[in-house]
Amino acid sequence: MSSSNGGGGGGGRDDGGGGRDDGGVLDHEYQEEYVRNSRGMKLFACRWLPGRRRKESGPPKALVFLCHGYAVECGVTMRGTGERLARAGYAVYGLDYEGHGRSDGLQGYVPDFQALVQDCDDYFASIVRSHGPTVRHRFLLGESMGGAVALLLHRARSDFWTGAVLVAPMCKIADDMRPHPLVVNILRAMTSIVPTWKIVPTNDVIDAAYRTQEKRDEIRGNPYCYKDKPRLKTAFELLKVSLHVEANLLHQVSLPFLIVHGGADKVTDPSVSELLYRSAASQDKTLKLYPDMWHALTSGESPNNIRTVFQDIIAWLDHRSYTLTSSTEKLPEVEQKARHDDQHYQQHGNK
Repeated sequence: MSSSNGGGGGGGRDDGGGGRDDGGVLDHEYQEEYVRNSRGMKLFACRWLPGRRRKESGPPKALVFLCHGYAVECGVTMRGTGERLARAGYAVYGLDYEGHGRSDGLQGYVPDFQALVQDCDDYFASIVRSHGPTVRHRFLLGESMGGAVALLLHRARSDFWTGAVLVAPMCKIADDMRPHPLVVNILRAMTSIVPTWKIVPTNDVIDAAYRTQEKRDEIRGNPYCYKDKPRLKTAFELLKVSLHVEANLLHQVSLPFLIVHGGADKVTDPSVSELLYRSAASQDKTLKLYPDMWHALTSGESPNNIRTVFQDIIAWLDHRSYTLTSSTEKLPEVEQKARHDDQHYQQHGNK
């Protein structure tokens, strides 16, 4: 993976983006660049970094790598996630997959899911190398299809990641969103003949995923989001990987993880998140189900719901980002309580 701006993917182009706190100081910084993958394609990459006051107090708490969902992208769709985590002290990195966002490739086309995962692995590893030993902790944050990407990245480097946050992960496509068996057979037969055809019949994912009309309108108005019917090969690749994750990977997951999932999700099945929680070999695992929330927990819910989800995500990351020299007695009282509460969630599964 090489950077189009030089630096091997470690240095980004600062476009002057960011937000300011009440004192007029940047509370986060936004940068973007293009990198080339092993197939010579240009991929769009972006990052949100802690603001000046955070940087003056030392390096970021940890690195967080975003794995976005199908048909969306990082720079706009996941901007809220990047900004919130950067303001909380994390350096956040995103990469638009081939055929997604501002990256090269036919829009909405995933010819090889494993190549997509490899692109992420190459870029994320280059960022980790660029930081050297100054930041010890690195996390994956995968939303929807990105949850499957995160799990596959973990299996590729089982001891590399500190942990993962899985937001409504695509461990299984919900039954009412899954193509009819007849369509699956057609997919299998036709992907080698007309792989890019946009003819796969599905329900409207935007209406099913985003509760608020404002976010639906934003997605539909975003030129970087793919809004047509799924292409044949893409649909088959997504179905194939979801079946693979469900059948083969759930019990192999061994890294610390947090799953957040809406109980009213009609796109990915919350019962399979529960299955992952029960099946995974991880000793440190937490499941949070939000009974009335939909699929897009971090962007498509009401402001209060989104705030609740991010409070849980940031608390979980914070607990695993502090380097302790001896015992929790050296932590502030509020952090000791947070760790106690977190242990309770692990033991009781947040039921």
